[in-house]
Amino acid sequence: MSLLRFSKPVLAPSIPRIVRPSIASRARFYSTDLPSYELLKTSFPKNGVGLITLNRPKALNALSSPLFLELNDALKRLDADKSIGAIVLTGSERAFAAGADIKEMKDITFSEAYGGDFIEMWSNMAFQIKKPVISAVNGYALGGGCELAMMADIMYCSKGATFGQPEIKLGVIPGAGGSQRLTKAIGKSKAMELILTGDNFSGTQAEQWGLAAKVFETPEECVNGALTLAEKIASYSRIAVKAGKEVVNKSQELGVREGVEFERRVFHGLFGSKDQKIGMTAFAEKKKPEWSHE
Repeated sequence: MSLLRFSKPVLAPSIPRIVRPSIASRARFYSTDLPSYELLKTSFPKNGVGLITLNRPKALNALSSPLFLELNDALKRLDADKSIGAIVLTGSERAFAAGADIKEMKDITFSEAYGGDFIEMWSNMAFQIKKPVISAVNGYALGGGCELAMMADIMYCSKGATFGQPEIKLGVIPGAGGSQRLTKAIGKSKAMELILTGDNFSGTQAEQWGLAAKVFETPEECVNGALTLAEKIASYSRIAVKAGKEVVNKSQELGVREGVEFERRVFHGLFGSKDQKIGMTAFAEKKKPEWSHE
């Protein structure tokens, strides 16, 4: 949750190089259901895909309560939008999110933090959003930024990305799931080393250790790759995709036997959906399925 300034000097942020579809394409996928946000940018660059870009360039996308109020609102609206099948979350080339806004939290008392459930709403993306979320990570993803990236269902990153949980350098520990998700992804020993030293690690290491699904040479390739993946996921049955996300997430909570039994029950349940009949009939007839998402 800690800001970049205690580990490396802050440089002027560069201008994000996000995929820029044509005017016709933007018009095609634009939705009027999303309001204009101050700390976020939203767009619809591919069919069935919502793109959220963190937009606090002067603060290297430092995370704050106002930012999460906007982010949670955008995620909730996209999750409810029937035309959206997957969501991509990214920042700039310089920073996905360099950490939490220390100015906001440095004077908070224990009673205020505990009594007010401080940063609990930071985890809404992980626990409340049913559609797949892909994080496209470039630049710094430190503290809360690393935790936010890990909350996504799939993480893509560029080689130049810098991850870390440096809270120990501020006299605290990760507070938005860093100790839990990092440990599950890369193992106890490596996670313990990183959390107790506050050391950073690269995008290449994130992919090698299994934290990221894929690593790219450049930030632009990273965002494009995430959008392409999101479009592919959005092309499938929304019902089946939702079920797939649910059973994979459940594997993180249950033992293997209980997880397999849960998976089987969800599998059986899909035989009551229209899309199961559409998909299997199309396969048998060697046709492309036209999903009803029901």
